[in-house]
Amino acid sequence: MNLSLEYLVREPKIKLDKNPLLLLIHGYGSNEQDLFSFATELPDEYYIVSVRAPYDIQYGSYAWYAINFDADQNKFSDNEQAKTSRDLIAQFIDELEANYPIDNENVTLIGFSQGAILSYAVALSHPEKVQRVVAMSGYVNPEIIEENYLKNSFSNLKIFTSHGTVDQVIPVEWGRKAKPFLENLGINSTYKEYPIGHGVSPQNFYDFKNWILANT
Repeated sequence: MNLSLEYLVREPKIKLDKNPLLLLIHGYGSNEQDLFSFATELPDEYYIVSVRAPYDIQYGSYAWYAINFDADQNKFSDNEQAKTSRDLIAQFIDELEANYPIDNENVTLIGFSQGAILSYAVALSHPEKVQRVVAMSGYVNPEIIEENYLKNSFSNLKIFTSHGTVDQVIPVEWGRKAKPFLENLGINSTYKEYPIGHGVSPQNFYDFKNWILANT
């Protein structure tokens, strides 16, 4: 199948007429193998798809958008590339549903770092396509959400956010802003912190897995 993004898929071990989807979205400088290592630990009835970002930064490393530095060494994101990736992911969800027997009312995005930032943007731009988001070690960037997103209904959207308290890449303070931002939109959200850096601890994995099971 020739879909618009490269991906890995684990088919559900329990086949239903239509199965739910877990879409794994990696961080900057990684690839589709990274989060796919979780696949064996995730529930058997899901299609688990791990998608590769479109921008090739070096051998085996990909990004959803560039992160640049100015003369004062301030980091800034290429928001135009991020918006392109947001639209690519939204289109990719449609393509998966057209090619696999996926329940389009049972779609969960699991994003890490840049993947979490994109997961927020996709879900807030297209809450009709996504019912749940697990956003780890990221933050909400309102500049890459579709302009009229405040007109959307978020009544079916639930979001699990987590962050490491000693994250050296994305400060925990940025992660903490997600819950009040989401609650202001009336979105059901859970926020957890772990005593780790920029990564996913076993406890974090256990918590988001249980959250998915409790919210399906």
